[in-house]
Amino acid sequence: MPTLFAGPPVAALLAAAPRHLRVAPAAESGDAVTRSHLGDGRCVGWYAPPAPGWRVAIDAERADGLLPSALVRRFGATDFWARWTRAECLAKLTDVPIVAWWHRHGLEVPPGTPWLWRTLTLADLVVTVAFATDPQRR
Repeated sequence: MPTLFAGPPVAALLAAAPRHLRVAPAAESGDAVTRSHLGDGRCVGWYAPPAPGWRVAIDAERADGLLPSALVRRFGATDFWARWTRAECLAKLTDVPIVAWWHRHGLEVPPGTPWLWRTLTLADLVVTVAFATDPQRR
């Protein structure tokens, strides 16, 4: 597991992720470090202290949301929203459009990747929080 040069350890932030996530209307979540917008007008925001040298991304989907049939045919339905939110986060952290990510990796994590993430259920949502080192911010 990567070591932080300063600031809170990423592993500790991930372990405490439920304390750092808030679900609120989009208009009330502007002070989040990062956020994920839901189709019903809510946002899931990440409210944790910054981790110097790391980038953070989150993605959230409704746990009971209708699975997109074309993507299920392509990637399977098992743990779909967990895999989806994780892939979305990793695509965000690497500045790769999600469609390009699908073509390269599907909804999987490439072997040997250094990213850290946690997927959890928060109320009626599946949420993934992911971190990647950011050499430009060290």
